[in-house]
Amino acid sequence: MGNIVAIVGRSNVGKSTLFNRLTQSRQAIVNEEAGTTRDRQYGKVEWTGKEFSLIDTGGWVTNSEDVFEEEINKQVQIALEEADVILFVVDVMNGLTDLDMDVAKILRCTKKPLRVVANKADNFELHPSSAEFYSLGLGDPFCVSAINGSGTGDLLDQIVSLLPEKKNEMLDEELPRMAVVGRPNAGKSSLINAFVGEERHIVTDIAGTTRDSIYTKYDKFGLNFYLVDTAGIRKKGKVNEDMEYYSVIRSIRAIENSDVCVLMLDATRGIESQDLNIFSLIQKNRKGLIVCVNKWDLVEDKSQQAIKHYIETIRERLAPFTDFPILFISALTKQRIFKVLETAKEVYENRRKRLSTAKLNEVLLPIIEHTPPPAWKGKYIKIKYITQLPAGVVPSFVFFCNLPQWIKEPYKRFLENKIRESWDFTGTPINIYIREK
Repeated sequence: MGNIVAIVGRSNVGKSTLFNRLTQSRQAIVNEEAGTTRDRQYGKVEWTGKEFSLIDTGGWVTNSEDVFEEEINKQVQIALEEADVILFVVDVMNGLTDLDMDVAKILRCTKKPLRVVANKADNFELHPSSAEFYSLGLGDPFCVSAINGSGTGDLLDQIVSLLPEKKNEMLDEELPRMAVVGRPNAGKSSLINAFVGEERHIVTDIAGTTRDSIYTKYDKFGLNFYLVDTAGIRKKGKVNEDMEYYSVIRSIRAIENSDVCVLMLDATRGIESQDLNIFSLIQKNRKGLIVCVNKWDLVEDKSQQAIKHYIETIRERLAPFTDFPILFISALTKQRIFKVLETAKEVYENRRKRLSTAKLNEVLLPIIEHTPPPAWKGKYIKIKYITQLPAGVVPSFVFFCNLPQWIKEPYKRFLENKIRESWDFTGTPINIYIREK
């Protein structure tokens, strides 16, 4: 189960710098992969064998017309609701401000583990001046410099020690887990209710280990899996304004805990930036994807032309990953909702698909011979052998060649497309690795 650590604090104390510093300790996530840079506010950190998700709450809070207090309030609220550990960042150079005091006032009420991080302590002379932050009443300030990295290792040790212990889940590992995610009002709850239907008794609720992902076991019509339901659906009362922020943060847990994500779009509203944010979370976590255009019953023009236009627009906005099923459904009239379940099952099976090495080489080597990687400075690159890596979460293929470092992103995409053309991997991401023979 993913643990979430949130960074809060007023602006210009170096939250983003700290975020970048902590997430970069792991090159894999910060690599400039196509499509991973859409949101800079969410990353994974691995330290001493433990992994957690880091969120820079300031990054989610948009449209700030210098309404400082209110914006910070929202950030802190998000952190209090959703995070397992909170880092409150303050600035040693500037010292204590009224705004810091206001934030501290809210934070003092929480029972969650919390650390005051005194940033910009770029040299040891500045450490003593962090003493004034004791007056926040939140324990020892922790001196770090996000810019040069001093103290961040100790900070990570602290964070890891504060993370809640994992409880063992009573889940059957073999069953696929499906999460329904999307913007507020896209119809997530209606879809889940439509699946589960009035026959509530078929469904057993297993409270997730995190207080807010609920696994609902679903078994009828010969399908068997868990629906990962987020509390975003259950806990409406608390957050009446600004469901938008919460929807992304809420989705993080559901996405991390699932195998296949159903991204709900609202047919009457098209794709919005919020949808792209959620999509990029699914991508970053390398999960299976099905896009469902909901409320199709409300659309006037249902001609083939209109459908085609819809599909093209969606694929365009979500490129470069375009090999996923798009379904037009209506949770209200239950139109095609069973198709969603069947498709989810197919996508899950695609994720677990194994190709024999012989078959891979037989199909792909002639293609590669026909369009080899571009030569580099007169050196020819030869791919000699291809194999699929054993048990991984995502189908991963290794291409062995003489000069792996000169095979660039576009050619990797070409290889991926050829794999997708030859075998059905609809809905699941594929990893392509180039290694030296």
